[in-house]
Amino acid sequence: MDKPLTRRDFNKLVSTALGVTLAGTFIGCGRSQEGGSKRSNAKFKDITLRHYGPSYSAISDIARQAEKDLGFKIEIQVEATNALINRAINRPDTIDIFDLDHWAYRLVLPHGVLQGIPVSKYKWWNETLPLFVKGTLPDGKPLSSQGTMPFTVQYLENLESKSFASGPTDTIAMAPHMMNADTLGVRPDLINRPIKKWSELLNSELAGRVALVNIPDIGIIDAALAFESAGRIKYRNKGDMTREEIDRTIENLIKLKQSGHFHSFWSTFEASIDSFASGEVVLQSMWSPAIIEVSTRGIPVDYPSLEEGYRGWAAGLGILRHVTGFKLEAAYEYLNWYNSGWVGAFIAKQGYYSSVPETAKKFLTDDEWGYWYEGKPAAGPITDPHGKVAGKSGTTRVGGTFSNRMGNIACWNTVMSENDYLVKRWKEFIAA
Repeated sequence: MDKPLTRRDFNKLVSTALGVTLAGTFIGCGRSQEGGSKRSNAKFKDITLRHYGPSYSAISDIARQAEKDLGFKIEIQVEATNALINRAINRPDTIDIFDLDHWAYRLVLPHGVLQGIPVSKYKWWNETLPLFVKGTLPDGKPLSSQGTMPFTVQYLENLESKSFASGPTDTIAMAPHMMNADTLGVRPDLINRPIKKWSELLNSELAGRVALVNIPDIGIIDAALAFESAGRIKYRNKGDMTREEIDRTIENLIKLKQSGHFHSFWSTFEASIDSFASGEVVLQSMWSPAIIEVSTRGIPVDYPSLEEGYRGWAAGLGILRHVTGFKLEAAYEYLNWYNSGWVGAFIAKQGYYSSVPETAKKFLTDDEWGYWYEGKPAAGPITDPHGKVAGKSGTTRVGGTFSNRMGNIACWNTVMSENDYLVKRWKEFIAA
């Protein structure tokens, strides 16, 4: 991303990658490339790719646009994080495209169910953010090393590797596609004071009106950020806790749960919306699409930049090892299409960043790009991917620019060395 692509350069890249002709102008998310880009190659006519992912990225709109542009069928399925990991490990033949957070690849790759992707087959690697390629921000500044930094699980030694390479190679484990900096969702109209620290998640004033994400590897980090912020636990590394640190965290969570502190626990962003929108929950772990959805209902909501920093994450598309022949060629086509811009613009309107932002930029208005990526005040209303108004003119994205937000990660989503023990203790917490 050191040298932004011109429109001409971009068109040439997409034409090479997808074998299509772009005749016309990219005029915004939700529209196909004018002039007709649908594949006519007969070898793909009977292909169906089964794409399994979480609710925030396995979206039917994306499948429909891909089918329109590529000419073969995309069967997209939503599955909760833990269930999808189990499916990939135990029933890999039911998935073609595996779509999940980078940290989840640490659980799945050792089972030998994924195949490496040659960089030569993925057309956007040279335009991919250095966060994935080199482990830095675009200006070269380093990122937090707590948790699973995406760069550390990006490369493989060869196509059949069951472990990650220690540095850059010509084979990648996945095509990265999105990332974000997560924080707490706040109902400012019901709390009536600024929320500045993660420790507010523990505040007894909010007892019974607090919710937590019920994914062990993610929920434990939100809890750790809160306990450390409150000065109740000091962690050596929140992204790789010792058993003692896990025990102290879970025991404190159990006490809070038994006292009635938590209203609920959720595992998909949709499940976090209703109780928050109704006002039963006023502060919780929250993901950007849920924030946008609540905003489109005209309900006040904040997603503050907290003093301790964000919890960061990124996700990518992997290919299962059983995918071969024409279906494998179609999978490469799909990955190249996925990061060619349309999806990047769609997810921007959910508050997410594309791994190849210069392509997404072609499908966003100047005002949308300025708001979502550059931290500029919106010149007009901010809309979600379906055109519903989520913010007023003059609104500025909390946290500012892409580099400011992603450069303020306190800890990345991760798989800890004591993951099995963590999952066991987390289940005890939820059951308590």
